[in-house]
Amino acid sequence: MLRACGAGVGPQLLRAALGLGAWPGPERAASGTRGQGWLQPAGHDTGVKVYNSLTRRKDPLIVGSADAASCSYVRFDIIRRILTRVFGCNIIMVMGITDVDDKIIKRAGEMNVSPASLANLYEENFKQDMAALKVLPPTVYLRVTENIPHIISFIEGIIANGHAYSTAQGNVYFDLRSRGDRYGKLVGAVPSPSAEPVDSDKRHPSDFALWKAAKPREVFWASPWGNGRPGWHIECSTISSLVFGSRLDIHSGGMDLAFPHHENEIAQCEAFHQCRQWGNYFLHSGHLHVKGKEEKMSKSLKNYITVKDFLKTFSPDVFRLFCMRSSYRSAVDYSDGTMLEAKHLLLAAAAFIEDARAYMKGQLVCGPVGEGLLWERLRHTREAVKAALADDFDTPAAVDAVMDLIHRGNGQLQARTKEPSGPRSPAVFGSIVSYIEHFFETVGISLTDRQFVPGDDSQATLHSVVEELVRFRLKVRQFALASGKATGEAQRQQRLDRQPLLEACDALRQDLTAHGISIKDRSSTSTWELLGQDHRPGS
Repeated sequence: MLRACGAGVGPQLLRAALGLGAWPGPERAASGTRGQGWLQPAGHDTGVKVYNSLTRRKDPLIVGSADAASCSYVRFDIIRRILTRVFGCNIIMVMGITDVDDKIIKRAGEMNVSPASLANLYEENFKQDMAALKVLPPTVYLRVTENIPHIISFIEGIIANGHAYSTAQGNVYFDLRSRGDRYGKLVGAVPSPSAEPVDSDKRHPSDFALWKAAKPREVFWASPWGNGRPGWHIECSTISSLVFGSRLDIHSGGMDLAFPHHENEIAQCEAFHQCRQWGNYFLHSGHLHVKGKEEKMSKSLKNYITVKDFLKTFSPDVFRLFCMRSSYRSAVDYSDGTMLEAKHLLLAAAAFIEDARAYMKGQLVCGPVGEGLLWERLRHTREAVKAALADDFDTPAAVDAVMDLIHRGNGQLQARTKEPSGPRSPAVFGSIVSYIEHFFETVGISLTDRQFVPGDDSQATLHSVVEELVRFRLKVRQFALASGKATGEAQRQQRLDRQPLLEACDALRQDLTAHGISIKDRSSTSTWELLGQDHRPGS
């Protein structure tokens, strides 16, 4: 079963790592990590190849059973959905919440509030932001402060196994020299440690804290080494081991967490469980960058946009497609331009769905459709998308294949005529629409979401006004086109009398187009859309 864990609510971000669970069974060594070979796990081959940071190559994703997992945030939420809905994996995800650390304590002091209340505020805000971005919630949340006894026991186990030591000052450190050359699986050459304070009680500069002795006016818990609190790395190792045992299928997170956080998690867990390989796969995602700059978007650099502010301009569906247009492993540039590109692709997909449905209902008349070519293109698209997603979740290639299908379908619908020409082909368009909607729904994108910006009453008012205007125009247009019982000269005169009404309808449509509202006249109805918006209202 693929299972996930995560950690880290802090003043800047909530960090999440994904871990997947243990199973017994034979292993075999593969080439290539520092100090020891990678052990290819035995179990169920998902059919997916993933880029494994442990081996620096794409490896077959083999899990303990036909069940699986992923971490949070939008990019890994997309992967989680793909594993579940495309490759049939049952995902159990556990997110660890770091609700006490140096940053929380410092910020709480500045605000004159308790660390617990501040951490709770961060956690609730994070959950709201994730829900707004349509990120699936984890199976369970585990908070550090609710698992202190387990963390203390975990540290005691590492000490007992000879990989950590306590000091007279009440600190506990991991002894990196006890790991020999097994430390550095993810990064190879380990960076030199920064200069330590002269009063440091570490044996070696590179040793890292498992337990920190309490400082004045800090929150603390009692332990065998005195009052204190856990270090950051040990929290994640304990929580993942508490739920999943001694073996994880996948561990994932941002590339900035590879060192030292994930590296230290490996050291702690393999020391505690006395195993050769704790995590089988490590997936790392690229950063969100400010376009034109080499710096990542972060609160500390003051170059970020909050989720709430972002959603005032763009929808969560647009952000998801924006993320899918680049590999999850690559850095991606954020700008209004790149977001607008994603928005226009969604608009194009939604417009095709609307036109295809109109054709299926007989409301859109066009020339003969190359039905055989469309069936073949649909088959090819299905295969191309599945192959792309199996190749380290290559969402850019999958999106390109789907958009090419839309382009070809549009080409068949554009050859319109006033009267039906030849047999219609609603079945193939029905299948194409169903597949496209299913693809986007799989990754959490809705093509039929008509919700406006939350709290923007002017948008809702605009929707109602335009809806009534289009409905009134449709009645006028239908009256002007109706021939009634008149024949011959009377019918000709009737058409002349009503021509100004048709001209007025056409003029209104052109005027509204200039204001960003596009009206499409079908054989028996009219639909409309706001050009350049994230939704497609219609009558």
